[in-house]
Amino acid sequence: MCSAKVGPRSETGMRSKRLKEKTGAVHERLDAAIMACDPFASRERYGLFVTVQHGFHRDIDALYADPTLAGLLPDLNRGRRLALIEQDLRDLQIERPEYDRAPIFEHSAPADLPAALGALYVAEGSNLGAAFLLKHAAAKLDLSTEFGARHLAGAPDGRGLRWRAFTAALDAVPLSDADEDCVTAGARRMFDRVSDLVVRVMVSSQGVN
Repeated sequence: MCSAKVGPRSETGMRSKRLKEKTGAVHERLDAAIMACDPFASRERYGLFVTVQHGFHRDIDALYADPTLAGLLPDLNRGRRLALIEQDLRDLQIERPEYDRAPIFEHSAPADLPAALGALYVAEGSNLGAAFLLKHAAAKLDLSTEFGARHLAGAPDGRGLRWRAFTAALDAVPLSDADEDCVTAGARRMFDRVSDLVVRVMVSSQGVN
């Protein structure tokens, strides 16, 4: 596990750009896997997608309350979506999932900084792309940011502006060169975690191995 402290800043380029390059393939595979499960075929299928979202955001919810991260990433708490996901589940009359393990990041411990930055890159990026999902949820399932698709809402000042502000802050966090691989590993871990949830929740419901 990476547990680096803030150190001399890496001069190898923008962190967000490197993350996009190094996680692009796994990100594309995840998006394809989700859409292959046809999440907008019915509210039931969509509910499985929201259940996947719950597992992911449960794993990272503690990061939004971490004081070190809050000091490095302005307005971090505005990206917190677990409560909205739980409201969406209630809208859809789906019980909150139960889990047999603790979240990846826990409230009781300080966050591993590089791993946390990688995880938040995944979370913030998913909200940037949620405009597409919201459009389909509205058109095909009659859902909205006031019912069933609350967690897909964009930031009040716009998704693009939110993303640019986040990546600018992410790129500015001073880390040593050795820690950059840990940021990438943290992002890949979260993509892998969501992929596992898709298989367990969405694919398994279709009887697909």
